[in-house]
Amino acid sequence: MKKILTFFLILLSGIAFAQNINGRFSSSLYSFERVDSADVSKNHLRSYQMLNLNLNYGDVSIRSYLNFENDFAQDIKDDPRLRFYNLYLEARNILDFATLKLGRQPIINSVVGGLMDGVSISLRKFDFQLSGFYGGNVPAYQKLELIENFSDNYIAGGKLTTTLIKNLRLGVGYLNKNFKPIEYKALRLDPDLNPIEVLIQNKSNQFQFITGEAAYYLPSEFSVDVRYDYDLNFKQTSKIEFDARVEHIKDAGINFYYSYREPKIRYNSIFSVFDYGNTEEIEVGTDVKINENFTVIGNLGIVNYRDDNSSRIGLGLATSVGTFNYRKTFGYAGELDAISGYSAYTLADGLITPSAGFSYTTYKLTPDAEKNSLTTILVGMNFRPFRKLSFDIQGQYMDNKIYKDDFRLLFKLNHWFNLNL
Repeated sequence: MKKILTFFLILLSGIAFAQNINGRFSSSLYSFERVDSADVSKNHLRSYQMLNLNLNYGDVSIRSYLNFENDFAQDIKDDPRLRFYNLYLEARNILDFATLKLGRQPIINSVVGGLMDGVSISLRKFDFQLSGFYGGNVPAYQKLELIENFSDNYIAGGKLTTTLIKNLRLGVGYLNKNFKPIEYKALRLDPDLNPIEVLIQNKSNQFQFITGEAAYYLPSEFSVDVRYDYDLNFKQTSKIEFDARVEHIKDAGINFYYSYREPKIRYNSIFSVFDYGNTEEIEVGTDVKINENFTVIGNLGIVNYRDDNSSRIGLGLATSVGTFNYRKTFGYAGELDAISGYSAYTLADGLITPSAGFSYTTYKLTPDAEKNSLTTILVGMNFRPFRKLSFDIQGQYMDNKIYKDDFRLLFKLNHWFNLNL
């Protein structure tokens, strides 16, 4: 309760100085049945209330994003839950070149992406940008509190990028994430082989990387993105990614993707003693626009493991009324055949938008294994009587060997708001 009161005090103080308030509120009800055994099942009705709220005064903003969830049909441990995904102060255009963020904020990064409680700053001048951040990991369930033992659970990093050369972006960065595992007790044998209870205390495991990136593009011609990650703890290349697209041919595009990956393992983790193998992945694809209403899409991918490989083929058709796809996978990753489709069509100038989707999949892990099937069906409708207010209802059906005739219902309300004070 104290944390909720603290949030509302911050909110009230922000409203007092705000020139503009904007954001979105949504309320959802999700109904489903959970089967515990052949004779016992429970019906659930979970409620999700989401608020995305921004308070703005010139170049200063308070940004928040929180979610409140509860089950009306069953008593569940830790319900109700209030999750704070964002709550930070943002100051832009400081001295015409700096942006500062302070509080719980998102980190967009392939190595340490997620949330943190801390500070980040971005400095932009001419064709250069220098950014950095420091903070702590967020507690479980995104609770509004700081994690214990900050020195063992911090995140730090920075990146320098430049666009000095026309159509070319270059960047280099450093990332460090520390994570302290939770202590636990376990039974072990003493020198006399008698069982004793021992407190297991691991060191702070961490990721520590140097990253590099380069991107070159020519409008309506082609684009190339390259990324490189080096693991400083294990002293080895962690990942190489290459992504290119050629659009030189009218109404057609060709995509090429390559990646090399080592398993991403925390330093000092027990998993670091295993002899893992890396993977290489190559995919080539194309999309051809037949006319304004039809585009054909196709791709072929191959994944190489240490001693084997897996392949996949995909075909798709994008139309003005929906998309339809076929996918086949075979090799070491198992055998899979899947067809899917989705369609949505707006009526009465956006007042009503019905939608429907389906997929049917057959799969097995090895050529001699039993074949399983999975069927899913979605049917829904969006009702938008006003530009800032909409209602969604969706029925979800799934059937496979584990979930027989599973039916779920989702209802959602969305309200966008923008108020100048």
